Amino acid sequence: MVGSSHEALHRIFQKDPALLTRALQRVLHVPFPEPHEIAALNVDLTEIEPVERRVDTLLRAETDEGTYLLVVESQGKVDDRKRGSWPYYLSYLYEKYRCEPVLIVITQNSATARWAARPIRLGFPGWHSLTVRPLVLGPDNVPVITDERQAEQDVPLAVLSAMTHGRGPRAAPILESLATALKTIDPDSAAVFVQFVDSCLADPQAKQMWRDLMTAIQYFWRHPLAEQVREEGREQGLEEGREQGRAQAKAEMVLRVLEWRGIPVPEHVSERVIACDDPAQLERWAQRAVRATYAEDLFVEE
Repeated sequence: MVGSSHEALHRIFQKDPALLTRALQRVLHVPFPEPHEIAALNVDLTEIEPVERRVDTLLRAETDEGTYLLVVESQGKVDDRKRGSWPYYLSYLYEKYRCEPVLIVITQNSATARWAARPIRLGFPGWHSLTVRPLVLGPDNVPVITDERQAEQDVPLAVLSAMTHGRGPRAAPILESLATALKTIDPDSAAVFVQFVDSCLADPQAKQMWRDLMTAIQYFWRHPLAEQVREEGREQGLEEGREQGRAQAKAEMVLRVLEWRGIPVPEHVSERVIACDDPAQLERWAQRAVRATYAEDLFVEE
């Protein structure tokens, strides 16, 4: 199970390697040749001496113009030690595989993105023996995908958008469009993407909204991460019995979805939802809450 945003930000490219080349072409506008095969490689760059060096994700892209090594580094903050380790990674990989290495850094932080984008120049002024120019994916260039149709056209890119912008004020519409798009792909892939996004949502309100949305479309509760949430619910006394606890949690989830979407909830609507103990009815209301304009829209067919 992915347990951190650092891990999720680079593992998404292991889940869908082609997403990385699409990001290079469409987001960074780098004329990277279209690969006809991409394979994951061993990320361990350790040599005989007891110094462990590992890249986050390493992919080999076979193209008509040659073979490239795509080195993906997830960076949470400024770390000047990387100014030494990144050139080492590229030199080592070129020596080992005799393929051209390309460094891609992904981050959720704009300041970190600006730092990572600075060229690394080794040597003396006017004569640099080595220059490294990282390609950076971050909140300033990864597209904000809030349109459902756009999200459905490229679900992995929509996932990357949610992961990158999960800390920003635009998280709610991004998560809503992605929730809809996830219903168009196979459940196993959707469950993996759900976990990636959940790991990257640092804001507690955004994380709770995401979990509510996933409950509404029945992906979240089949995922291992759901056990953690169920345990949290037990600790808070939300489950006084399996059926009663499930109904109570779903009722609260319906109201939270409306709240996070900025829809006022009158008292009579809140009382009716809380009083309901039918899990199937609450499930229908939860699905309607994702698209409702008014709180009363929950009961439109009743």
